Amino acid sequence: MDSLVKRINYLRNTEIGSIISERMEHFREKNDKETEEWFSEMCFCLLTANSTARLGISIQNDIGFDGFFHMPQTELSGYLKDKGHRFWNKRSEFIGCAREHRDIKSTLSGMNDPAMMRDWLVQNVKGLGFKEASHFLRNTGHNDVAIIDRHVLDVMHGFGLIKEKPSSLTPKKYMEFENKLKVLADKVGMSLAELDLYLWYMKTGEVLK
Repeated sequence: MDSLVKRINYLRNTEIGSIISERMEHFREKNDKETEEWFSEMCFCLLTANSTARLGISIQNDIGFDGFFHMPQTELSGYLKDKGHRFWNKRSEFIGCAREHRDIKSTLSGMNDPAMMRDWLVQNVKGLGFKEASHFLRNTGHNDVAIIDRHVLDVMHGFGLIKEKPSSLTPKKYMEFENKLKVLADKVGMSLAELDLYLWYMKTGEVLK
């Protein structure tokens, strides 16, 4: 872990550290946005599962809340197919089901614990697993959950935080790995949300969202 701590501390004093700080401020500002912004962000996270953040960003920028909420599901499915999403039918179905949670900001506002919010999202929003729910929470200004995707797993494995990369993550295994990341986050003095951006950059060379 010490070599990973050194690498993160080095990066935070470079231009990458400044970019990540700006991105974290953007997420904090998103927390104050209207519920339509939160719903759009939830749909973005539904799109990223088994796909790419870059494609999700492109779709979100293209159609936004109006498309996610109002576009007929068959039309949305065709649009996602044309954009090159691998799972156009399933993702359009998930977004259609998510429309019953249009007022997602108000729904979550009574929960002070991000872990409780994540549990609610996983149980009630079709298509959101632990990773996607954590991604949504981070992007709406909640810092205390980890987004454990294949890129983060690669870094964790490469630096010896985990012995092997699982083919899938059960909730129990997800929590186990999240606890390992909490130890790392404490060592470098940052939140899990900020740490994720550093780990993701180390694998991809990008800082997205």
